[in-house]
Amino acid sequence: MNLTQKLLYPSWRDVVVFSPEGPKPQMLLETDILVVVVVGLEAGQEISPHNAPASVFHILEGSGWMIVNNERLPVKQGATVIVPDGGSRGVEAETKMVFLGAQAGKM
Repeated sequence: MNLTQKLLYPSWRDVVVFSPEGPKPQMLLETDILVVVVVGLEAGQEISPHNAPASVFHILEGSGWMIVNNERLPVKQGATVIVPDGGSRGVEAETKMVFLGAQAGKM
């Protein structure tokens, strides 16, 4: 971790960004072994399924769908989704949605 890395984010609401152009992930941490982001999606926005390293997503607000290895999973505030290494993942926001994502390695 570099010395300028924040250690505390009192509220994800101070970090999240919503944009009509699409998701704008906000990097909380990026090292060689771990990447952590907060992502805000407007209702109807999505992140197309794509392959990536092992990941964990925790839904902070809203509802929608996580697509993991072609399986469409309903998610809402409080849900946690695990994506295995090399698995495919995507997100579709049904309502305004915020999630915390952590994945192995660089994005």
